[in-house]
Amino acid sequence: MRIGVLALQGAFIEHVQALRQLGAEAVELRQLPDLEQHLDGIVLPGGESTVQGKLLHELGMFVPLQKKIAQGLPVLATCAGMILLAKKLTNDSKVHLATMPITVKRNAYGRQLGSFFTEAEFGKLGKVP
Repeated sequence: MRIGVLALQGAFIEHVQALRQLGAEAVELRQLPDLEQHLDGIVLPGGESTVQGKLLHELGMFVPLQKKIAQGLPVLATCAGMILLAKKLTNDSKVHLATMPITVKRNAYGRQLGSFFTEAEFGKLGKVP
């Protein structure tokens, strides 16, 4: 089984590694020729959906990927991947592939790194945000 993993930005390597551990042939999709090979499914990983959408257009991959999905190519989407698939975003007027009849609320925290916060103890430094 050959599964393509969109590898333009985001958490693609974790998906590639997991698929390979499961015995699948995981291929990174970085340019149009990668998308033109036979695929049994595709993974759209987490990351930043606006950047992923922009790169799909710039690399000429947007329309071919949209067509493959519309024609029934199985898709697993996580986080930004789900945003790419959604036909509607509640807090953004721009949609991307719009191949899945779902409504998604985008992360409201701004940049991806701004989505996470933690505090940790560091020896003599004490608690550091």
